[in-house]
Amino acid sequence: MSTRFKPKFNIKKGDSVVVITGDDKDLKKPRKVLEVIIDKARVLVEGVNIVTKHTKPSAQNTKGGIEKVEAPIAISNVMLWDAKSKGPSKVKLNREKGKLVRIAKKSGEVIR
Repeated sequence: MSTRFKPKFNIKKGDSVVVITGDDKDLKKPRKVLEVIIDKARVLVEGVNIVTKHTKPSAQNTKGGIEKVEAPIAISNVMLWDAKSKGPSKVKLNREKGKLVRIAKKSGEVIR
């Protein structure tokens, strides 16, 4: 991505999201966002895109071996979960008392 302007995303760490495309697609199961990688436009979602990683023995990890870890997926492949309507929802930003708040378009509920 271009480094001239920092992109803004509606998804933050700790949000509940659903995966809308890919191998782990499930529109009814909300999952937690572990990390948002802004400069690469990717998110790390709990239990999604599991890959095997081979690790060498080191001072911290004396055994080494094969680990299963989550890999990041494109931020466009996830959508925020709306708890009130129990489904994915688009987001709009509103200003309330001088602060920007995220509001789910389906239910009109404020996303915390």
